[in-house]
Amino acid sequence: MRRTRFDQWPCPIARTTDLIGDWWTPLVMRQAFLGCRRFDQFQESLGVSRAVLTTRLNRLVEEGMLTRHLYQQHPPRHEYRLTDKGRGFWMVLAAMWRWGQDWLPDDDDPELVDRDTGERVVPLVVDEATGAPLDVRRLRLGSAAR
Repeated sequence: MRRTRFDQWPCPIARTTDLIGDWWTPLVMRQAFLGCRRFDQFQESLGVSRAVLTTRLNRLVEEGMLTRHLYQQHPPRHEYRLTDKGRGFWMVLAAMWRWGQDWLPDDDDPELVDRDTGERVVPLVVDEATGAPLDVRRLRLGSAAR
């Protein structure tokens, strides 16, 4: 079965889904944010097959989310580092985290905490211009008033 591609659709959600729409890619990115850099670290932490992980890492490199850096010549070994584009994806994962906490809670889930203060962090999607939380009931698609 051929998968439908959304990478050319005139919708940012569709194009993002094309890139991260399988269940492993967001988890690979989560692990990258948690400090995984090497293939074996990703594989061990996720329990994913080598073939699936190779495919996901290659796509994330192709898309500019991660870069591949050689750290060993013989045999060749690479580590994967987040790019600016990859770091920008944190907002997507944070929104998923928040939604999961609100609607699929589990007592065993870890919390997000601030590195410096140790205080719990609760992600929230806000309007960059006003700082107000987004409310879908107040949004529509169209051209912005100028």
